[in-house]
Amino acid sequence: MLDFGVIADVSTTLEKVLTTALSTLNPPSVAQVHDLQGSISTTPARLTIFLYEAVEDPSARNRPRVQGTAPPDLTLQKPPMALLLRYMMTPWSGNRFTDHLILGRAMQVLYDGAIISGTQLQGGLAGTDQALKITLQLLTLEERTRVWHSVQKPYRLSVVYEVRVVNLVPVTRRVIPSVKGRSLDFATPEATP
Repeated sequence: MLDFGVIADVSTTLEKVLTTALSTLNPPSVAQVHDLQGSISTTPARLTIFLYEAVEDPSARNRPRVQGTAPPDLTLQKPPMALLLRYMMTPWSGNRFTDHLILGRAMQVLYDGAIISGTQLQGGLAGTDQALKITLQLLTLEERTRVWHSVQKPYRLSVVYEVRVVNLVPVTRRVIPSVKGRSLDFATPEATP
């Protein structure tokens, strides 16, 4: 069951996939989910994964309600909310050449493995049939600068990825009791004077 922890599970999955890929660099680097606040250590070199936006996928808004059965009743539930998560990834090593290597390796891994599923999934996503589709987003320099301005840091080389479709399952269900019987009432015609 996917619950409210699904956003954290996606972040953990990205961190694990990217750390595994960056461990092959010399020197090995790590990926870290980070809010870009405070100082960021460059020992070891790292790639920060900053979730800066979570929005509902507009293409999935009109999905039908999900029907289930809990004998003898019928349950109706809203469909899962389809989320788009936008991440900004930034290398931090103290050396521009190493930054470029980290960024290149991360982009290579996310291009080759644009769909993350199966055993790569972490947390509550593990063991589900979910698949995360990862796409490089084309943001203008101005749009990217706004993100950096919002965290009050000077602009750095970074890339933005969108992860879709992350399903957030609703909690509430409506139980419709089964029909146990019926009765028919016939109206008697009123007498006319």
